[in-house]
Amino acid sequence: MNKIPAGLIGVALLFMGACHGHDDVVAHQEKKDSSYAIIGKVTGQDSGMIYIIHRQTGKTDSAALDHGFFKFSGKADTAEFCRISLDDHQKSFFLENGKISILITKDSMKQAQITGTRTQDEFNYFQIQLSKPLTDKMAELEKSYDAANKEKNQKAIDSLDKAFDGLDVEQKQLVIEYAKSHPASLLSAFEIYSNFLYNFRLSQLDSAYQLLDPVARATYFGKQVQNTIEKTKLTSVGSPAPDFSNHDANGKAVSLSSFKGNYVLLDFWASWCGPCRRENPAVVKAYQQFHNKGFNIFGVSLDDTKADWLAAIQKDKLNWTQVSELKGWDADVVSLYGIKAIPMNFLLDKNGIIVARGLRGDELNAELEKLLH
Repeated sequence: MNKIPAGLIGVALLFMGACHGHDDVVAHQEKKDSSYAIIGKVTGQDSGMIYIIHRQTGKTDSAALDHGFFKFSGKADTAEFCRISLDDHQKSFFLENGKISILITKDSMKQAQITGTRTQDEFNYFQIQLSKPLTDKMAELEKSYDAANKEKNQKAIDSLDKAFDGLDVEQKQLVIEYAKSHPASLLSAFEIYSNFLYNFRLSQLDSAYQLLDPVARATYFGKQVQNTIEKTKLTSVGSPAPDFSNHDANGKAVSLSSFKGNYVLLDFWASWCGPCRRENPAVVKAYQQFHNKGFNIFGVSLDDTKADWLAAIQKDKLNWTQVSELKGWDADVVSLYGIKAIPMNFLLDKNGIIVARGLRGDELNAELEKLLH
């Protein structure tokens, strides 16, 4: 199933439109504000700690609740997509220079109101006014998919996969239309980054990127899209798979090039990744059916805890070579292959040339049928 990356699945789907009458105020605000000030209130909770997690830098700021009130201050070089966290409940928002108001009701972080700056207010507008029908449909499909998976109802799963694909197409079109109308918007770059960087076609991503003007391309998100395009050119179909070496559970170094002579699936996954674990039965099926015909799998885990990694291997019966740097998303191979979300895989021929990528479910079996008939 084509899933949105972990951490980004709740990102708003966009539609054509804008916050009319807001630009003049913002232009003045951008000249005036060289720092940010966050004033917040948690209703129903007087004490405790609240955190801001800076996703782009990895830094975490904290503040103590004082009769439910809290505040943060600092300077932002650019709008940054962050999370505010209270008692393990989180909500994403854009942090940038200016005055930001955050109103939270205890145990209802998803309904927190975050307003005050240009990018956040724009983000709110698209989430609340424009994208809610699609996000609601996606949430309902998620529930149905989980139920069908528990019941092992393959017919329902296949039908839901098609429904997900349909929503994905609709979602991407909304982003395209918005980027066409707002080529200089940081939000355009952000939504392309959020919605096009998983299991995409290079031509599709490049076309979306070309809609952005230099201002949007220069943002953090624009640069991430550009970097992904450059890395993807190195791992596109027809290219030699970049070689690397990682250690297996026993500390033995294993290189990708050692698999030459067989068709091999380079499979990126992790024990904590729900979609990966749901995909594993299909990968196991392909391995059992084609291993004796010259097919192998090289599993690369993005785990950071060895015990969790090994437990998942045993539980899912992944009886092939597995390696991991145990660095999560900071693994060197993640950057080498431009991996933005998992599960992700690359099918290589006997010479290490990429012949397919992003295969899911029956797609893997169908491709192997053609190659190993």
